[in-house]
Amino acid sequence: MKIIKIITFILTIGIFTSCYNDPKIGTKPLKYNKGTFGYDVQFMKGKDSLVILKNGDAQVMVSTKYQGKVFTSTAQGLSGNSAGWINYKALASDKIAAHINAYGGEDRMWLGPEGGQFSIFFKPGDKMVFDNWQTPAGLDSEPWNLGAHDSISVSMGKEMSLQNFSGTRFEVALSRKVTLLSNSDLAKSLDITLNSGVKWVGFESSNTLKNRGTETWTKEKGTINIWMLAMLTPSPSGVVAIPYIQGDEKELGKVATTNYFGEIPADRIKIEKGILYFKVDGKHRSKLGLSDKRATTFAGSYDSEHHMLTILQFTKPLKNSGYINQLWEIQKEPFKGDVINSYNDGPLADGTQMGPFYEIESSSPAAFLAPGETLNHTQRIYHFIGDDESLANISNKVLGVSINQLNKAFTKP
Repeated sequence: MKIIKIITFILTIGIFTSCYNDPKIGTKPLKYNKGTFGYDVQFMKGKDSLVILKNGDAQVMVSTKYQGKVFTSTAQGLSGNSAGWINYKALASDKIAAHINAYGGEDRMWLGPEGGQFSIFFKPGDKMVFDNWQTPAGLDSEPWNLGAHDSISVSMGKEMSLQNFSGTRFEVALSRKVTLLSNSDLAKSLDITLNSGVKWVGFESSNTLKNRGTETWTKEKGTINIWMLAMLTPSPSGVVAIPYIQGDEKELGKVATTNYFGEIPADRIKIEKGILYFKVDGKHRSKLGLSDKRATTFAGSYDSEHHMLTILQFTKPLKNSGYINQLWEIQKEPFKGDVINSYNDGPLADGTQMGPFYEIESSSPAAFLAPGETLNHTQRIYHFIGDDESLANISNKVLGVSINQLNKAFTKP
């Protein structure tokens, strides 16, 4: 009986282990082309004991060593397209860089504010310039703790101590659970049914921020928020589509902030009735954002090269305490910031470039928490691969725009 129990335990570990083993032919591991999920798994295996969530061809790669990131995912198995952007150069260096270690990841948990009098990226009194900007180590270079995990979910956590530009200290506990989504989850969250020709992968990250200190976080001394960033691989025809709430600018404000890094060129942004288009080809550094009064709970992108439609869905409470302003300046209204952002990478003035990649970002409200209280921000990312007609049914329903419109958003008439 004891031997049977031991064998059963070993088999259970084998079934639910999150460490990935390369499929082999004979004694040689299979090799995958760059851009595939298999290539990224093999590359990352040398860096971390990965957690691979899997249901058939739908797979999600998670790393606890690299701050609990979802690095990438695929809808088509090991040989399929890898959706997330991974910074191979930074990971291969095995060095801790100054300012930020931009390892990539299509779902990574950050905290704000980045700039302003309550910034947690600048020391008190420092001028807000890049040379003084420093990402907190717990979000940037330190490993997270692995919690419960099985074949479709994994929990992770990290405790850290932070100080803002105004000198306020925060004792913080972060936790997150990443879950691979099922067909029933898809039907419930997006109210769609897929035809057999569409391949898809989707996952949810439930992210929680806790005040583990002894003082309440206030508007007078500053607070923080959850800031989720999805770093994705661009394509020459890549386009982000963000539905927005229509209405008078006097009441709702302008549709989007478009001057984070200088005004976005007119041939890279288009604002039509109820939908904003943004060109994300990784060739021009630019960023936009939508406020609480304009943002819905969805954004998306389309990559015609890989016939992949991406949908980002996030929580946005009707009643909130304001959203964090991330701009690098002393602010008149530090709690009037954006809910959703999109960033397109491009060359810097000196010609160097981190990517190319593009981002879709979502933020929680400001967390005015008493000791022991928590705030949660949940985000879901879906990738659908199929023919234009099948994908149009999804994009029309969720984003209110057709695949044809996405294809033609930046083509000349």
